[in-house]
Amino acid sequence: MILFPTAKINLGLRVLGKRPDGYHELTTVMMPVGWCDVLEIVPSRSGVTELHTHGRAVDCPPEKNLVMKAYRALADDLGPLPAVEIHLEKIIPDGAGLGGGSADAAFTLRGLNELLGLGLSDAHLRRVAARVGADCPFFATDGAALCTGTGTTIAEELQLDMSAYTLVIAKPEGVSVSTAEAYAGVHLSPGAADPTEALRLDISQWRQALVNDFETSVFARHPEIAAVKEHMYACGAAYASMSGSGAAVYGIFESQRLARVAFDTLDGCDKWISGGEQTVG
Repeated sequence: MILFPTAKINLGLRVLGKRPDGYHELTTVMMPVGWCDVLEIVPSRSGVTELHTHGRAVDCPPEKNLVMKAYRALADDLGPLPAVEIHLEKIIPDGAGLGGGSADAAFTLRGLNELLGLGLSDAHLRRVAARVGADCPFFATDGAALCTGTGTTIAEELQLDMSAYTLVIAKPEGVSVSTAEAYAGVHLSPGAADPTEALRLDISQWRQALVNDFETSVFARHPEIAAVKEHMYACGAAYASMSGSGAAVYGIFESQRLARVAFDTLDGCDKWISGGEQTVG
C-alpha cells in the first residue's frame, strides 16, 4: 500500500495563552497542500515491524520516528498488530511548520486501518493520533479544519475552495525553527477571534485580518524567513504568511504567472508550487 502524506499550511494562528499543563491554547485553520511525502506499508517478510527512511535526512533513529510512535499507539489501543515493513520517502522539509512528521504518523494510522482491515472510524483514528502529536489528528482525515486546544481538537471541518489560486511555499535552506524556540518568544493574543472570521473576508483583506502570532519573534531571530514573506508580496501575492511556527512561508497568488515569477526567483530555498514541482535548494 502506497500513501502520500500531505503537508499543511496554517491560515492564521493565534496563541491564546498558556495552560496549567504548560502547553499553549491556540486556534488556527489548517489546510492540506500538495507537497507530499511517500509512505509504503506492506506485510513484514521478517516478522518484525521496521521503518526504512529515504530521501531527506531524518535526524532521529527509526524507533523515535513519529511513524513508529503511531504504530505503537495503535497497538496500545487495539492490542498486538501484525508486523509490517514501512518505507518513508521524506520530501517535505523538517522544521518548516508544514507538519510533515505529523502527516507521516497520521497516514500510517490510515494505512494500517485499511491494510489490516481494522474498520476504525475517523473519530477513532483522531483519538489515537492525538496521543502521537499535536497536529496529527488533523491529518487523520482529508480537508481543511479549524483546530483548537493544543492543535489536537478538530473544532470544525471547513470547505475551502482555493482552486482559483496558485500557492508557492518556500523554506530558507538550512534554517529551521524548533517548537520550543517559537513558543519561547511568542506573542499571546488572549482575546483573539478564531481565523474563520477573517477567512470570510475577501482575500484582499486577509493581510490585515489574518495573523500568525509566531511571526514577530521568529522574524526577529531569522530575518531570512521574513525576507521570503516580503518577496512573496513583492511578486504580487494576494496573501502571504509563515506557516505554523516556521520556517516555511507561503504565498497565495491570484495570477499563475506572478506565482511562477515568485517561485523562480526564490534562491536558496526548498520550494514548491501548486500544479508544479518542488525544488531542493
